[in-house]
Amino acid sequence: MNRRILFTGLLAATLLAACGTSPTTSNAPATPEVRSALAPTGTLRIAVYTGSPTSLVRAAPPAEMRGVSIDIGRELAQRLGVPSEVVVFQRVAEVIDALKTGRADFTITNATAARAAEVDFTEPLVGLELGYLALPGSPVTAIDAVDRPGVRIGVSQGSTSQGVLSAQFKQASVVPAPSLQAAREMLKNQQLDAFATNKGVLFEMADQLPGARVLDGRWGLENLAIAVPKGRGSALPWLRGFAQSVRSGGQVQQAAQRAGLRGTVPPPPPR
Repeated sequence: MNRRILFTGLLAATLLAACGTSPTTSNAPATPEVRSALAPTGTLRIAVYTGSPTSLVRAAPPAEMRGVSIDIGRELAQRLGVPSEVVVFQRVAEVIDALKTGRADFTITNATAARAAEVDFTEPLVGLELGYLALPGSPVTAIDAVDRPGVRIGVSQGSTSQGVLSAQFKQASVVPAPSLQAAREMLKNQQLDAFATNKGVLFEMADQLPGARVLDGRWGLENLAIAVPKGRGSALPWLRGFAQSVRSGGQVQQAAQRAGLRGTVPPPPPR
């Protein structure tokens, strides 16, 4: 079951890529209309999944939770003047589904075109390199020698990495893992030759796997942005301003540092 931890907190955001208008003032107080749109239940429900510094890297106690989504979520809730509720899932696909079905109000995740059809995004807050993690003895030793016969590359089930690499690979196999914890066990048990996702997650996994190495180079980039459910357009101008505020004001960088997020690159400039 999903673990729900109710606490009052701070939450932050960025600029909505799905909206085409220019950003508004970021310091304007939230109106009742904005508050009702972004937190329709009266509580801002922050959806996260375990094991990623961009989302949640410590599940309990609430005061010690770390993750960019957690800290930016707390900042947003504070500016809205509402309590926040953290809803914990096992993988990112479940987080997106919670937004789609109205069981959550906010997260920070990779802003892809496919996901933009399901949720609304702000402009990116931070960029992350995509790479591979391998253990000693793995046949995967270099990023340009992955797509070979018999090579098994793990991905999070339902992730964008699963879709992209399944389309790109000609010879290597893509093996979905139900959670990041399961992926670690599959690597240790030699059921995978490497695991692919953003380097923020890979470095976190490497810290828990003796001898594990994040390979040099990258096979792609993720642009992490705030995601909210469709149908909340009345609040998007205010949210765009808020997003601009936390990006330029240093809150995103502080959240990333607190979570130990590595593998970041500058996000693309706002459109």
